[in-house]
Amino acid sequence: MAASTLAPTHLRGGAFLIEESAPETTFTPEDFTEEHRAISRTTEDFWNQEVVPRLEQIQHQEPGVAVSLLRKSAELGLTAVILPEKFGGMEMDLTSMMMVAEVVARDGSYSAWHGAHTGIGTLPLLMFGNEEQKKKYLPRLASAEMVAAYCLSEPQAGSDALAARTRADLSEDGTHYVLNGQKMWITNGGSADLYTIFAKVGGEKFTAFLVERSFAGVNPGAEEKKMGIKGSSTTAVYLDNVKVPVENVLGEIGRGHVIAFNILNLGRLKLGPFAIGGAKEVLRVSLQYAKERKAFGRSIADFGMIQHKLAEMAIRIFAAEAMSYRVIGLIENEMGEFSWDKADAAAVMLKAVEEYAAECSYIKVFASEMLDYVADEGVQIHGGYGFHQDYAVERAYRDSRINRIFEGTNEINRLLATGMLLKRAQRGTLPLVEAVKKLQAELLAGPPAGGGNFQTGPLAEEMKLVANAKKAALFALGIAYQKYLDKIEEQQEVLAAITEIAMNAFAMESTLLRARKMTAGGKGETAEAICAVYLREAMETVESSARAVLAACSEGDALRMNLSVLKRFTRFEPVNAIGLRRTIAAKLLSAGKYHA
Repeated sequence: MAASTLAPTHLRGGAFLIEESAPETTFTPEDFTEEHRAISRTTEDFWNQEVVPRLEQIQHQEPGVAVSLLRKSAELGLTAVILPEKFGGMEMDLTSMMMVAEVVARDGSYSAWHGAHTGIGTLPLLMFGNEEQKKKYLPRLASAEMVAAYCLSEPQAGSDALAARTRADLSEDGTHYVLNGQKMWITNGGSADLYTIFAKVGGEKFTAFLVERSFAGVNPGAEEKKMGIKGSSTTAVYLDNVKVPVENVLGEIGRGHVIAFNILNLGRLKLGPFAIGGAKEVLRVSLQYAKERKAFGRSIADFGMIQHKLAEMAIRIFAAEAMSYRVIGLIENEMGEFSWDKADAAAVMLKAVEEYAAECSYIKVFASEMLDYVADEGVQIHGGYGFHQDYAVERAYRDSRINRIFEGTNEINRLLATGMLLKRAQRGTLPLVEAVKKLQAELLAGPPAGGGNFQTGPLAEEMKLVANAKKAALFALGIAYQKYLDKIEEQQEVLAAITEIAMNAFAMESTLLRARKMTAGGKGETAEAICAVYLREAMETVESSARAVLAACSEGDALRMNLSVLKRFTRFEPVNAIGLRRTIAAKLLSAGKYHA
């Protein structure tokens, strides 16, 4: 794998709330190597030459079309970007895998085929399989000779995966397990050749199994009729006395949750580039339409309200991009001198991803909701034509909705993100308690509490905004914990609101760090405008969410005092957002695509 060229950083998961980061240690798209750009170009060529001409066939689920394209992409190595060379892979880094994901995400249906196969379909085997299992299946997955699927959800066990009812019982002679049950919402389910299926051994021990479609009793159901991603395959999978050899147990008996949760962390991370790729495509077609469409004798691209929409789409894409690649960089830094030749390679990668599990949840939530916003505004720019199936934004609008459900719903991720930080604080691995106490002491000492001391110059005000957003997060967390103590995890709305504050603080800081890096490189004009507008928008969200937490956790004079403290953190002077958005829109219209 390619090593990062950045200076090493030791920022732990969740520590962004209590530590400062520097632009030079933050990975951004501006740090892509020529190798990264080459894999992106290869994917783009494949997309334009092979996928685009067959998009309508994919949408109508013409038999074999999507799988044939998956196999053509495999000839270029696009299904095996991070797999070890000895198993037919390209052995590239996580960034390369994410860049492929971003390009194929231009269509939700094809990206579901590709993403499910290369991600949740293949990664459990790569990360948890033994050598014999990898030798048997990975080369065939790398070439897409076998298509992969991941079977976790059940009719009565969606977000609560451990409530699965699918059983696995050991045969009397000890040679195989007999699986019985039903899995639901299985992406690639109708065409998969290899399923990772989770079942409870003896009805109790949650375990993963590698199950071939050819095994007797494996029966995919009919294709589901869906709102979006209509060209993808989504079916139930029925298991009727399926005999699975004992050597096809994946990982350890009773440790299936370790596989499920770790793979979901990777899926959440990958959903960032998927959403970014989809959003960039919607922005591209919206720019094209805005320039071509005439109203009142002018191109609608000349109208301020349309420019506002185009600029805001780019602003949110920029923030999601900054967050996603920042976390990818942190994970790769955590992996150190990674090599698949090392015996503990998979464990190293999984540990690095798990370290930033909360940030992966932020990316999943933020990016999926960003894509929903962009798709919605894309339809609005197209007007009545945006509601017509002949236009790509209509399909993108429907396709985007599933991303708030994929990889754990956004509601579950909002609970998980803050819950994970609290658990780390309780274990002493994240000094949140000390940070909250320090902030409280600072508040008792009196002003100045907000902002701290910063140098003047470009983005100086934005640096204050980021510092204050973090303080608002710590303040709200401290008040909530004082109110509920160990019962805080029962307060779902409070946890979700704290996640909203912390997630936006992370997005703000990521956007600022990228803008500062671009400014230092002499390419920061548009980035500074994006940063100035976005940070102030996000601070309004921080304030609104923090007010909700404070009102749930205090009342009377205490509430009034807490709101007064919060206002010190969230107060800011506005910028000419209208003028800045017009500047951003002008750059976009000139480029004809997303432009940072």
